[in-house]
Amino acid sequence: MPKYEEIFENNLRWLEQKKGSDHSFFEKLAKDQHPEYLYIGCSDSRVTAEEMMGAEPGEIFVHRNIANLVNATDLNVMAVINYAVRYLGVKHVVVCGHYGCGGVKAAMQPKDMGILNPWLRNIRDVYRIHMQELDAITDEHKKYDRLVELNVQEQCVNVIKLASVQQEYIKSRFPTVHGWVFDMKTGKIIDLKLDFNKILKDIQKIYNLTDSAT
Repeated sequence: MPKYEEIFENNLRWLEQKKGSDHSFFEKLAKDQHPEYLYIGCSDSRVTAEEMMGAEPGEIFVHRNIANLVNATDLNVMAVINYAVRYLGVKHVVVCGHYGCGGVKAAMQPKDMGILNPWLRNIRDVYRIHMQELDAITDEHKKYDRLVELNVQEQCVNVIKLASVQQEYIKSRFPTVHGWVFDMKTGKIIDLKLDFNKILKDIQKIYNLTDSAT
């Protein structure tokens, strides 16, 4: 871990490297952003979107929070999704969890977590919805891994519930929503291959907001 002063030295080396490969890099970077991806991931310090995706600055719009949740009462993530979909015109919304997620593990502990309680309740709700499947898994590590996957799935559903996503998809056929899990032991991104169109069709039976202005 670099010392505080070293961060600025690293920054200077980084900018020289960028200018060396493209002398107008920062001029182009300062003009505007046109990312095709909105990435909603976990705040875990070991999981960085751009690095694991091999992306450059300006290519991914990023939001991160504990356990990559999409909570309708969280104005932060709601504002990010709305801005990305309506104004940046992203074509893909990715919810990415990771195995070994501390937030998911904390949610499964029968203890008072203080201020984290209402946040972790969202993960506990995922467990409640999928309790039959999860309780049938006897290996605790596999159970946690599966809950990580199911949490991603449910957060993708929460994205698809939103009026901005539904309306923009009806208008332009974008964005599509994807669920990923990052395996830190292997470094691989795992596509859960969620059926976006089926989920959207099912969701709109109850959460059809295509005529809404919000």
